[in-house]
Amino acid sequence: MSEKIVKGSGNIFKDIGVSDPERTLIRSQVMSRVTEIIKKRGLTQIKAGRILNLTQSKVSNLMNGKLSVFSLEHLFKLLTALQWDVEIIIKPKSKTETKATTSVLLAIQP
Repeated sequence: MSEKIVKGSGNIFKDIGVSDPERTLIRSQVMSRVTEIIKKRGLTQIKAGRILNLTQSKVSNLMNGKLSVFSLEHLFKLLTALQWDVEIIIKPKSKTETKATTSVLLAIQP
């Protein structure tokens, strides 16, 4: 039996055929950061829910990566509720890029 190995694009959502894979990847990255902050603070889902104004079940959805439940805007609101700044920078694409892109730079907590 022979298996073919295919190199990924760097975006799993693109590789599996998700519509709008760039935006889905960004939501996934931001959701992961929110989850990481909650875990690092040692918050239970109930305590996190109080801070985020979410039910425990919604926090569970968040912690389990249910992307369809949270818009990017909602995730940004959750970050600010956790006392994290969200900055959006709009700039022209560089001359070396073939097309404009959307990306997220995730800062490391000191």
